[in-house]
Amino acid sequence: MAPSAMTRWTTSLSEARPVPFWLDDPGRPHPEPALTGAETCDLLVVGGGYSGLWTALIAKERDPQRDVVLLEGREAGWAASGRNGGFCAASLTHGLANGVARWPDEIHKLQELGARNLDEIEKAVARHSLDCDFERTGEIDVATETYQAFELRDWYEETVRRGLAEDTEFLDAEAVREQVDSPTFVAGLYDRRGVALVHPAKLAWGLKRACLRLGVRIYEHTPALTLKPYGAGMAVRTPYGRVRARRVALGTNIFPNLVKRVRSYTVPVYDYALMTEPLSPDRLASIGWNERQGLGDSANQFHYFRLSADNRILWGGYDAIYSYGGRVRAEYDDRPETYAKLAGHFFGCFPQLEGVRFTHAWGGAIDTCSRFSAFFGTAYRERVAYAAGYTGLGVGATRFGAEVMLDLLAGERTERTELEMVRKKPLPFPPEPFAWTGIALTKWSLARADAHDGRRNLWLKTMDRLGLGFDS
Repeated sequence: MAPSAMTRWTTSLSEARPVPFWLDDPGRPHPEPALTGAETCDLLVVGGGYSGLWTALIAKERDPQRDVVLLEGREAGWAASGRNGGFCAASLTHGLANGVARWPDEIHKLQELGARNLDEIEKAVARHSLDCDFERTGEIDVATETYQAFELRDWYEETVRRGLAEDTEFLDAEAVREQVDSPTFVAGLYDRRGVALVHPAKLAWGLKRACLRLGVRIYEHTPALTLKPYGAGMAVRTPYGRVRARRVALGTNIFPNLVKRVRSYTVPVYDYALMTEPLSPDRLASIGWNERQGLGDSANQFHYFRLSADNRILWGGYDAIYSYGGRVRAEYDDRPETYAKLAGHFFGCFPQLEGVRFTHAWGGAIDTCSRFSAFFGTAYRERVAYAAGYTGLGVGATRFGAEVMLDLLAGERTERTELEMVRKKPLPFPPEPFAWTGIALTKWSLARADAHDGRRNLWLKTMDRLGLGFDS
């Protein structure tokens, strides 16, 4: 890398604020008061991100008389739900390839449920007037290397054979560059209906308002400290009070689960993103991004990128940072060395945007599990349900997880609870130092595969056989 190029790229970051763009919004709602004293309810939801908010909302929609309380340790949407890229995907399995590899016998049902789930999100946006910039744009998975183009075509042909290619189109180099013009794009796989884009924080805030309108009692700045049986129900202690509930749904994701045996199933992996200034019409025309699709590249260490409502480009991914001990810490949310790397990659993809500046740079923790898609379960004689492990693709899938948790708490056998994906759990992560060593070796191997035409070494092949994953 030439020093002059590095200087140009880092200069583009000189005014970037180290805060999430989505949360840096004057329309951000005021927090609800903290819980003081005692509360009782039919259903207690712990966690004010998408997982908890969808659970509380759907619980009230299923039964308007149900008494629902939601506890949030900080403010609704402040963690992963307000920091992500805003890709709201139909996939429940972190992409079709992961779903086919893990649940081939039920992949058609999973695809059907995922498509229905995304449709229901779109309906909820309209029904509850969720002002979240919802756009059903689809997404293009782009190849930036010749071997990736062959892999994309082979995968597309396999999905056609399996009857899974509805609304999907393979694009050669010319066709993909007609959609978005980057000199690095050599092919693409265009899913025209399976992804919507949203303003992620506004989605969380809109869900919060909808919950309040339906009568959910929300307490913010109220962390749940302990969970214990209490008579025929459960009791949760908070700093200034306590909640007694018949049933409890845990939507805390990467934060320590109140059911301690669940904690080994997830690790926090930090992901980072940049947001540009709004693009002028001429700059936007120079890249031809007319259909506003979401984009992601095909490498193991991949980037995801999209347009905001005011025509900024969000550019994120590539680095996936796991710190020894698996702790969630505020200081990990900011990583200048990753921002510099991402800026260089951005201008490599879009050299015609030379001179564009970034206004925001931020990071956050993803609740990663070894199978890359959510897992579910119950505890305390089915009085408590949990869902976690969305691995960065939870904007849409958390609504499905909310329905699963409510089904489990009701003791109902449904098409969701009968799924192998719901009935079985991923392999847990080992304790330190084995977790850190294994993840570091996997990251090194993935980078090596990217540099050698995708060839996976013995370590990655072994991980594949064991059903273990780790990605950027």
